[in-house]
Amino acid sequence: MTVVPLQYRFDGPRNAPVVVLIPALGAKWSMWEPQMPELTRSLRVLRVNHRGHGDSPAPSGAYSLQELGGDLLSLVDHCELEQVSVVGAGLGAMVGLWAAAAEPSRVTRLALMSSTSWAPRDHRWRRLAAEARASGTVGVSDAVTRSWFTPLFREQRPDIVSRFVEEFERVGSDGYAGCCDAVSDLDHRAMAAKVQAATLVVSAAHDPETPPGHGRRLARAIPGARFELVNGAAHLANIERSDRVNDLLMSHLAPARLFPDSDQF
Repeated sequence: MTVVPLQYRFDGPRNAPVVVLIPALGAKWSMWEPQMPELTRSLRVLRVNHRGHGDSPAPSGAYSLQELGGDLLSLVDHCELEQVSVVGAGLGAMVGLWAAAAEPSRVTRLALMSSTSWAPRDHRWRRLAAEARASGTVGVSDAVTRSWFTPLFREQRPDIVSRFVEEFERVGSDGYAGCCDAVSDLDHRAMAAKVQAATLVVSAAHDPETPPGHGRRLARAIPGARFELVNGAAHLANIERSDRVNDLLMSHLAPARLFPDSDQF
């Protein structure tokens, strides 16, 4: 299994418990900016970029979720972290679930947003991979990013929408296509049962990519998982409804907060 050294950065108090934030496919760690002020008050935040996103290397060819999960666990080892909490969206949630199932002792709390445990093989992801390799991410931009925000948000905040579309179009075609190949083979139904971390599953009410039914099935597959629905948002709910998502994340991650007498700096 090939391991790629992912681009990463830390923010927040050095001695606090660590939470890893893994972005959606086609997005970079900047998608988590609405969560940073809240999370960094009491947690050490480790953000990463997938292969081919940002400055993370992008080997050519198809990737597997095992490889993407291996990238994450290798980074956790590199940073000498014994245990972490993990928050992921879309592909990031799939990677987080794989890591939590593969090494249960390493992941203490898990939050999975806009994701699924299994998707029918409709060839969409293979097609997107082929088109991205042929014409770059610009060629698939509309097909991918139209699911990220609701029409109302697009109308009200075109500045935010255009920023994330532009970021997507700068993602390397090899990295994006390889990650698409990993998603096309997704079947985490057996692995979900191995997750031991306290888990929160969040779906957005207007997400055409992974509608709420996917989240409900995912939550049922993970022992003791809690499901929450976020209204008024599409695939990138953490941006469109940052208020609601921040409340859910802080409540779920609260047991991992610093003790009041801990050294925060």
